[in-house]
Amino acid sequence: MALNITIRQLKIFQAVARYNGFTRAAEELYLTQPAVSMQVKQLEVQVGLPLFEQVGKKIFLTEAGREMLHYAKQISGHLSEAEAVFSALKGIQRGSLDISVASTANNFGTKLLAAFSREHPSVTIKLDVTNRETLLKQLADNEKDLVIMGKPPENSELEATPFLDNPLVVIAPSNHPWVKEKKIDPERLRDRTFVVRERGSGTRMLMERFFESHDIPFEPGMEMTSNEAIKQAVEAGLGLAVVSIHTLALELETARLAMLDVIDFPIMRHWYVVHPRSKRLSPVAQAFREFVLTHASDI
Repeated sequence: MALNITIRQLKIFQAVARYNGFTRAAEELYLTQPAVSMQVKQLEVQVGLPLFEQVGKKIFLTEAGREMLHYAKQISGHLSEAEAVFSALKGIQRGSLDISVASTANNFGTKLLAAFSREHPSVTIKLDVTNRETLLKQLADNEKDLVIMGKPPENSELEATPFLDNPLVVIAPSNHPWVKEKKIDPERLRDRTFVVRERGSGTRMLMERFFESHDIPFEPGMEMTSNEAIKQAVEAGLGLAVVSIHTLALELETARLAMLDVIDFPIMRHWYVVHPRSKRLSPVAQAFREFVLTHASDI
């Protein structure tokens, strides 16, 4: 039996599978929910098997649905490669760039994109600022042209190139009594309240390793999912925090926050530009990667 499946159906199916629901998929695709449901139903008719099953108010992929998602991703990948080939024939004067950046890299990430855009004004840029967990999923699913993040996990399927130092520092309110002290013993951090990122974030994991290496119990006082919220919490006196120095330019300039001189800080990390090793970069993506490696330290 030949499958008469359209690209539109596969795109809609992937969106429903991504959100485990028709409503959010419809919103993403700017379609009505009945239109999305109809396209999925037509796809199921072509396959001859249900692709989703409903349990309570939630829907889940069936075994056939999981197989279909596997092939849908492969087809999407091949189409992206085809687009890259045709873009190569046109050069980089036109084209698009779909980038994801770790939330801690948002400040200089957007500056890099702005500088690149000035050199290539005809390139359309899409930027997603998100957390580490989502970045790793996007890489696994080959959803983005390139990702900028802290050190990714050791993975032979990823090409990760460091391009900029990323010092992590301890911050406090500008009126904190330790601000003028030098070489603060890490032991004094014991029993101090820390405002931290969610589990799985790169900064959180490094904090945990730092405390463990100094035999200090790590007990987060508050957990937040954005660096902006963490900085505001520290400024309000709710605790100390460990953040990338790249997120602090405005707060240090206006003296809203201060860095503490804690022994063994800063913890030096690096920013990486990452993509799946098997990915065929478009000319635009390749140009941006080279731009990052060459100009990041000037931003």
